[in-house]
Amino acid sequence: MTAPARLNPTATQFIAADVGGTHTRVGLVRPGNGAESAVAVLAHRKYVCADYPSLAAILAEFIAGNGVGIDRLVIACAGVVLDDQVINSNLPWRISLSELRRELGLREVLFINDFQANANAAQCMAPGDSTLLTPGVSESAPGPTLVIGPGTGLGAAVRIPHGRGTVILPTEAGHTAFAPGNAREVDMLRLAQQRGQTHVPTEYFVSGPGLVNLYSALCTLNGVEPSLRAPAAITEAARRGEALAREAVLTFCALLGSVIGDLATIAGAKSVFIAGGILPQLKDFLPDSEFHARMLDKGAMRPVMERVPVRLIENERLGVIGAASWYLEHGQYESGDNGSDAGANAPNASGRQQQTQ
Repeated sequence: MTAPARLNPTATQFIAADVGGTHTRVGLVRPGNGAESAVAVLAHRKYVCADYPSLAAILAEFIAGNGVGIDRLVIACAGVVLDDQVINSNLPWRISLSELRRELGLREVLFINDFQANANAAQCMAPGDSTLLTPGVSESAPGPTLVIGPGTGLGAAVRIPHGRGTVILPTEAGHTAFAPGNAREVDMLRLAQQRGQTHVPTEYFVSGPGLVNLYSALCTLNGVEPSLRAPAAITEAARRGEALAREAVLTFCALLGSVIGDLATIAGAKSVFIAGGILPQLKDFLPDSEFHARMLDKGAMRPVMERVPVRLIENERLGVIGAASWYLEHGQYESGDNGSDAGANAPNASGRQQQTQ
């Protein structure tokens, strides 16, 4: 994996934030140099979103302790920007980019999709930074890379080689329709529909909250009252051998494999990275699950899928590094500039969403 092709070596320090529905991670960053990685993280902190009334409150606290004098911010977050507002169903508060810029006294606030950021970060990671989940399948052919992660929702992006650089295609894969793969999963889908879900998205079952929904559905189908309300509690119960909790976790792993196979087939992906989320807590269940079998079960595409390696990246700073990497590759401001556009693809100081190259 190689670093982004067009780092701006004169960019000043800035703030990169990875904003999720449960946690927000914030870093003070600058370009790496010499033997460093592409992005140098000077300070990093993780915040519980529910403990703060707004994203501005989190950022203000971080700036007060680490970023006095910093006037640039790039946010990686699930969703899209529409008329200055971040459209995301999992955040505990509303986000307006222009209001953030005004409240924090920043010159520049940019937004990218969180898995667009993760896809940028993945190209900065050395092979040793990841765990191979497909034993015997480690080498990949040149071509697109799928980056996916089940967290508060299900995110995915595709990194496509283009010339001497890459193009990142963000997606909203978590909102696609859930596709059951066996009779038990068909019953789970019907149950969700009976409970009023006219559209059952993939992330309804394949995400952190999705594991809870999955466990609850299995309990109902077995005529048992659900007793566990959090992913961590379900995982621990599964490790103790509690039957429905274990079925829920193994089904989750199988569904994730199926989704990865679908998305890799659609994108023509030659390799896959799973970017954190809930999977690090479940990875010891993967060998006993149908994760890989369901990924491969794509009919005529099976021989293609058999050559696709899957790796798990466990790095809490992934989103921060990815957001910073994207900014350094696509941002054209020089240190000491006056805030005017420095090129056709320059970030805009108004706080609107930056378009992807």
